[in-house]
Formats: sequence, structure tokens, C-alpha cells
Amino acid sequence: MSRIKIFDTTLRDGEQSPGVNLNKLEKLEIAKQLERLGVDRMEAGFPASSQGDFEAVKAIAETITETSVTGLARTTKSDIDTAWEALKYAEEPRLHMFLATSPIHMTYKLKKTPEQVIDNAVSMVSYAREKFPQVEWSAEDASRSDWSFLAQIIEQVIDAGATVINLPDTVGYTTPDEYGKMFRYLRETVPNIDRVELSCHCHNDLGMAVANSIAAVENGATQVEGTINGIGERAGNASLEEVAVALRVRADYYPYSTGLKLDETKRTSDLIAKLTGMYVQANKAVIGRNAFSHEAGIHQDGVLKNKETYEIITPEMVGVTANTLFLGKHSGRHAFQDRVRELGVELSEDKLQEAFNMFKQLTDHKREFTDDDLYTILMEVQTETSAVNKYELEMFQVQYGTSNIPTATVSLTTPEGSTVQTACTGNGSVEALYKTLDSLIEEELQLTDYQLNSVGRGKDALAESHVQLSVNGETMNGRGTAQDVLEASVNAFLNAVNRYFIQAKAPKEEVVK
Repeated sequence: MSRIKIFDTTLRDGEQSPGVNLNKLEKLEIAKQLERLGVDRMEAGFPASSQGDFEAVKAIAETITETSVTGLARTTKSDIDTAWEALKYAEEPRLHMFLATSPIHMTYKLKKTPEQVIDNAVSMVSYAREKFPQVEWSAEDASRSDWSFLAQIIEQVIDAGATVINLPDTVGYTTPDEYGKMFRYLRETVPNIDRVELSCHCHNDLGMAVANSIAAVENGATQVEGTINGIGERAGNASLEEVAVALRVRADYYPYSTGLKLDETKRTSDLIAKLTGMYVQANKAVIGRNAFSHEAGIHQDGVLKNKETYEIITPEMVGVTANTLFLGKHSGRHAFQDRVRELGVELSEDKLQEAFNMFKQLTDHKREFTDDDLYTILMEVQTETSAVNKYELEMFQVQYGTSNIPTATVSLTTPEGSTVQTACTGNGSVEALYKTLDSLIEEELQLTDYQLNSVGRGKDALAESHVQLSVNGETMNGRGTAQDVLEASVNAFLNAVNRYFIQAKAPKEEVVK
């Protein structure tokens, strides 16, 4: 079977999803899990876009050893130089360059003639190859480009040193038949096409990203780009887990395979959903909560007699297992540490002790403690950046009843070390709490998003809250966990505010330009 390379762009295109804002530690945890999943290449970010992205890409490049780490760049020397500084210590540093080739993009966005676009692409690919052993060149908006022009520019960038040619459906416009024919045309027309790998990158605006990606593979693409859970700009990218499982389940039809360890799919999906706040819809293919649930009586009867009557994917294939109780109130630190190690999470001694303390506090009140609960605690501890000066919750209290006005009292320790306290009312408990917090915090705050989810099921399930705040005009995401939904909501609010302080006070390195 032909081996299809998997290029994951969750940390770059996925993070461009509206409302997603990952810090360096969160990106690093996702990168480690993508390495465990077995992706061939991961696009760690766009180093020239910000100091934070530069530092995150650099940290990932210095940590990941089993997966090729890639950085995005425009066709400018400054972008290429910045990407090299971030990626030069990677095991296999790669550069991904893009330049628009469609008439509408060249005319209105680039304001360049086709000849100028070719000259820019060729000169910058040649410059990049002086530094990077592997250079991928993308024809942005390829699916709306003139095919003869694509053939012309691709031939020249290959001669300039490109090792991968990517043909994105940037706006999710094309159809499987059209997209497949474009790949076939270029394979038959570009004389030096056999010197490079061909890659596809599809967006899901019309719901055809996965189908388009598979059509590209059927017509010569040897690399598929996408994201876990299909997150990304607008309607998102091709969902990599759907592509990989489709090729596995229909191996009788598709003579292609990937190197993904599919039993790591659920853990990868859960981690990314947790850290981005973009939760997976219940009916999503492959990994949604209902993917292996059967409501209709006829379906239930069939599955009980033979699972293959209605299940074409086994839960075990994608790492969905019974949420067994592994740890409890009387479990010791050694058993806890062993389970953390089995989950593949590496914690320092201090963070391991912090996680163990949180675990013991929870088991005093929670009858069942599952892997999902444990993983939530571990990620909260592992991805939290310490700050010397921050707001800390001393206490809160909410008075609520159907005949009373909800009132919240909150006491905080400020970054300066003083204690402040006040009370406010609201139309509901969360609104009362957030109005009280807003009045105690000096920064200018505006809540733009609030989400509340449960970790697992049952009346004693952990609550997980995500918020998005504008703090002094800067967008900050916050995450909080607790057994009580109000406490989780307070933790998320303060987490977002404190991230602002961490970011504002972080030492700045000079980004090479």
C-alpha cells in the first residue's frame, strides 16, 4: 500500500480558529501528543507573526524528535530568516512558504502581475533552500487558479529547490472531481513534478474537505494536510482523523495507509478540545460522543447480535475505551504516579505533587475518578504558567433563589498583595459573580465568550469552564476546572486575567527580522 504522509497544522491553521489563543506550554503539550499520534510533519506556527509564536515554535523544534517540525513563512527574506532562527535546532527543520496564484488574489491582494509572482516565488524558494533542507511551497488559492499558470510556476519553483508542492483549496470552493482533475493535470503537465512530493490542503466551507483530500490522494497527492477535530479558519480544515480512519476502514477500496497510531485519536482529540475550548460536536464522525451510540431499537438489536451490523469503526480502533475507575480515595502517590506515566504525561516533581494534591481533594467528594478526570487535572497543572503577581481567589459566596435577586460576594488578593472584597447582583449566579470580579479587578474587562462543559457524566462530574475576555483591549482565553460549576467559572475568569499579566511581564527576546 502507498504510504500517505500526514501534515498536521493544528498548531498553526487550527490556532487561527476564532477564539483560540494557546500559550507556549499548551502548544508544547499538543505537539508532544501529535508526536505520540504519529504525524509525519507538524506545522508548529508562523514564527514571524508574533514574539509568542516565535518562542513556541522554537520550544517545539527543540523538544520534538520523532516528527518533522515546520514553520510557516511568506515569500520574504525576513520571514524566512525568522523561521530559521526558530527552527534551526529541529531534528529536521522544514519551511512552508505560501504565495497566492489565483487571479483574484494576485490582482486585489498582492497587486502583482503573474510574472512578478513567479519571480518572487522562485527567488524566495532559492533563498530558503540556502538554509532549509526541506522547503514546501504552497500555491495559495490553487483551486481557483489558472491551471496552465500553476503548471508554469510550479515547474520553476521545483527548479529553484522546492521539495514539496502544496495545492490548497484555501476557501473550500472546489469539489472532489475538480480537485482530483487538477492534481492529475499537473502530474501530467509539469515535466519535473516527479522530483517533489505533492500535498493537498483543504478547507471545509462547503463540507467537502475530507472528500476533496481523498480525491487528491487518488490522483497523486502523497501528503494530506489538516487538523485534529477539523478546527481552523472559518469552517475549519480537513479532519485528519476522518481521513486516516476512512483509509483504514476502506482499505479494500483505497490502496493507501498512514503512519498514525489510531488508538491515540481520542486522547489527541480530547486534549485539543480541552486546550482550545472548541468542543467536539456529539455527532461528529469518528470521534463524536454519539459515534458509537445506538438509539433506535432496530440498531440496538442488531449491534447486540453482531456489532458489524451498524458499526463500521470499532471504538477501540480510535482509542475509545470504557471509562474504568482506576484510582480512588485510598490510592497512594505511587499508584497515582504510575497512572500519570501510563498516560504519557511528563511532570516535574513539583507539578506531580500539585496534581496529586488536587486528586486527593477531589476524591474526598467524588465517588468515581476516571482517566478523563485525571487527564483534566494533569493538563491544568502542566499548562499553567506561574506568575509572581496575579489575582488569587480568597473566597466567594453566591446567594440565589427563585424569589431572590442573585448576589455574589467575592474576596481577592491583588497582584500588589492587598485583599479586596465586594458584592454585586445579577440576573443569574454567573452574571453576579462576573460583575463582582469585574468591579474588583482594575483592568478594563469585557467578556466575549463563556462555555461550560462536564468532564464525563454523572451528577458528581467535574465542571470545566472556558471564557474569552478582552483585557485592556487584548483577547485572553481562560480555563477553569472544579466540581462546582460556579467555582469552575470563577477559576476560568481569573485564569484569563492572569494570563494577561503573564504575557505582559514575560521577558522579550529580539525576533530576528
